[in-house]
This record gives sequence, structure tokens and C-alpha cells, in this order.
Amino acid sequence: MRKQKAPSRWWAETEVQVQFFDLDPMEIVWHGNYVKYLEIARCALLDKIGYNYGQMRASGYMWPIIEMNLRYAAPASFGQRLLLRAEIVEWENRLRIDYTVSDAATGRRLNRATSTQVAVDLKTGEMCFASPPILFDKLGVPAP
Repeated sequence: MRKQKAPSRWWAETEVQVQFFDLDPMEIVWHGNYVKYLEIARCALLDKIGYNYGQMRASGYMWPIIEMNLRYAAPASFGQRLLLRAEIVEWENRLRIDYTVSDAATGRRLNRATSTQVAVDLKTGEMCFASPPILFDKLGVPAP
């Protein structure tokens, strides 16, 4: 039995429609295109918390992805509407986001994924071993 986790305070959802150019020769979404869908969801989430990529750069940090895991449960096909959900689940030392890609009409889960990003100081190019105070400010939580 899978343990249910408490939902995060920081999440966003958006929808996309599968386009023809996302398909593989089997006429389902090519597995690599799910990374694009995760990026769409992540951008919606970052916009929602007021810390998108432009705002990250302006704050003196970039946040490269250092790890990504995807698990495919069912394929998506041409014209299908997908509900993309991104949720921040870890922020103290790194930014970990959980994702769910599901059929917008039925709610059936098609994909589950995670990404991990770390702060890098733009001036020095050094990786930060703790998230900078600006992230805590954007999340509305006290910095440690």
C-alpha cells in the first residue's frame, strides 16, 4: 500500500493538448516529450510563486536541474487534453518538484515525475548547499 503524503501549499496546474509533432511512429507521445510537459507545469508553478526564470536571474541565482525521474503509466495520444500538475515538496537545500500528468477528462494518471534543482550563484558559478533566502521569501516561510 502506497503511503499518501500531505499536499503541498505550493502547486499549480495547467492543461495542454497533445500536438501531432509530439507523437512517435507508434502514434503516441514520444517519451522525451514528457520533459517538455514537465517544463510547462514547472513554469506555471514558478510564475504562481513569483519566482520564474527571469526573476531567478534577477535575484542572482540560476537553478539548473541536476536530476529528473519519470515513470510512465499509460500513453497519451494525438488531440488528448492533458492536465499537468507541479508541486514543490522540498526547498531547504534544493528545489524538488513532483509532477503528475493525467488525462484532463478522466483524471487517469499517465505519468509521474520528479525534478531536483539547486541554486547556483551567478557571480561565482558556485553551487549553493542551502537554498538562498529569496526562495524562502517567495514561499512565505522563514529561512533557517
